[in-house]
Amino acid sequence: MTQHLERARRAIRVLLVEDDPGDVLIAREALKAAGLSMPLEVVSDGDEALEFLRATGRHATAVRPDLVLLDLNLPGRSGLEVLAEVKADPDLRRIPVVVLTTSGSADDITRSYDLHANVFVAKPVDFDDFARVVQQIDQFFGRVAELPPR
Repeated sequence: MTQHLERARRAIRVLLVEDDPGDVLIAREALKAAGLSMPLEVVSDGDEALEFLRATGRHATAVRPDLVLLDLNLPGRSGLEVLAEVKADPDLRRIPVVVLTTSGSADDITRSYDLHANVFVAKPVDFDDFARVVQQIDQFFGRVAELPPR
């Protein structure tokens, strides 16, 4: 078991679906503060997220991420709608989705898990707390979890 936990870090590609430029900046700064260098792609709405994941439209050359960090409160297609489409699509459903949102609503939590979110995390407001959450997500998905092959 120790060998499994000590295995080399896998550099994971992350797609952040977030419409708030301030939260995007905080996410980037949190990664930098934690000394993490995971490739982070950012899209600002649900339609763009699906284009990116399917490598279509303006994201025709996008490389599929290993992990999606998904806000629920998005313009146009909501995060829950994106989650439902991703988990219903046989080509995308294996990509882990972490719902990372300011909502702590029991309905949003329940609905996210009903739609097969892998994890629901209430986004901390404090920068240091947010940096810790990002580091924990990176630690778990980069070192502990076995992710599907790209």
